[in-house]
Amino acid sequence: MLSSPRLSGPARSCLTALTALVVLSVPVAARADFMDTINPMNWFGKEKYETKIINDPPADQLYTKGLADLKKREYESAAKSFSTLEKAYPYSQYQRKGLVMTTFSQYQDAKYDDAIGSAKRYLGLYPNSVDSPYVQYLEAMSFYNQIPDIAHDQDRSEKSVALFQELITKYPKSEYVDDARYKIQVARDQLAGKEMSVGRYYLDRHEYTAAVNRFRTVLAKYQTTRHSEEALERLTEAYLAMGLPQEAQTAAAVLGHNYPDSPWYQDAFAKLKGQNLAPSEDKGSWISQTFHKMGMG
Repeated sequence: MLSSPRLSGPARSCLTALTALVVLSVPVAARADFMDTINPMNWFGKEKYETKIINDPPADQLYTKGLADLKKREYESAAKSFSTLEKAYPYSQYQRKGLVMTTFSQYQDAKYDDAIGSAKRYLGLYPNSVDSPYVQYLEAMSFYNQIPDIAHDQDRSEKSVALFQELITKYPKSEYVDDARYKIQVARDQLAGKEMSVGRYYLDRHEYTAAVNRFRTVLAKYQTTRHSEEALERLTEAYLAMGLPQEAQTAAAVLGHNYPDSPWYQDAFAKLKGQNLAPSEDKGSWISQTFHKMGMG
């Protein structure tokens, strides 16, 4: 039987190296294919794209287009034009003008949260510009226009009051001050209404201490609103139920002194009379002191 010829040492070494090269060449090729699949430049087949710089439209053209869109009440398109203007021309008058008009366009489009964000950005960049009072007014109005009914959280009411008050303080000669004062009163009335709603809820459940605390808040924080009259009548009712006639008499007396023609005073007077009591003010009571402190007692 013939045996296979034995390879010499050098021949064996060459064969081994050749075999290793063949084996290694397979995974290298496979890896190359894989790299092709994850290369984003190969995801679109043989399509070719031309790389070129697209210049922004001239500033005056963007501004004119935004104004034209506003006139047509196409507020979203206007906001886009003004936003492009603001971003394309930083550190220029067009950035400032574009940001003002972006805020206004978003406000007109009832995109209030967007308008709030744009207003904050403007006031951060230009806190003392000629348009700052107007932009702050738009920010405050964006919160004001989202005030919900008293059954819901009144966070936006509080924020609108704070911004309107800041507007009055920072820009006392602004043309928006009078309207800001009016809006503050409306928003504060809403906040007082929320406190009254919760107070009545506790009163109906005979949780008198919790009810008194709510009515007390109305007198301490929102005394100039229309809810003060009812708060005093409710305090009369709550204190009578708690067996604190002197506080009840004081609440009724303050109510009668400040709102003598109020139907709420008639109710408070009747409740006292039903227990053989009459209105009588205790000057040391927190109720009396609160009204004297506010200049109403």
